[in-house]
Amino acid sequence: MSIDWSRRQLLGFSGLCALAGCLDTGGSTGSPNETETGSPDGETADEDGGTDDETIHEDYETTPVRVVTSDGTELGSVTAAIADTEAKTSLGLSDTDSLPSDRGMLFVFDSVDDHTFYMPDMDFGIDIVYADEDGTITRIHHASEPGPDEDGADQTYPGRGRYVLEVVYEWTTDHDVSEGDVLEFDLDE
Repeated sequence: MSIDWSRRQLLGFSGLCALAGCLDTGGSTGSPNETETGSPDGETADEDGGTDDETIHEDYETTPVRVVTSDGTELGSVTAAIADTEAKTSLGLSDTDSLPSDRGMLFVFDSVDDHTFYMPDMDFGIDIVYADEDGTITRIHHASEPGPDEDGADQTYPGRGRYVLEVVYEWTTDHDVSEGDVLEFDLDE
């Protein structure tokens, strides 16, 4: 994994994190701005039933994220929108109607710290994967969709890491991903 720090504005902060994002001290929440074409969350299907990379999270840079075992065996991969600013981390996935199994969101912080993600205004469940500065997974949460009378604010998922990957619910189980496995990605611009 290589990071071009000179060209990237990264905000490191601890505290509460919204689903697919962190809360700053102002307490704002939300999710990424989605395109107004295709489905309500900006997705369009390609010929194979996957998503069109040009429309989902179109205001975000993306990176392929591979999950590998400690010996390098690939377990799965997604294309992740990069949440590396306070606004994007605060917004997260809260306004996204659905997340395809080949997509995710990668949160990037300045350094390893304690974070708590929660599920405000979520329409679907996700897996929340914490990883340290080397990409080694330190914690995995299976965050189910809030119930009909819940807003998700009471569903909290703490962890410690520099990176947090959010993928569709049970993705880590389906791909046999566990703590100690490694996230591989390139944040160079």
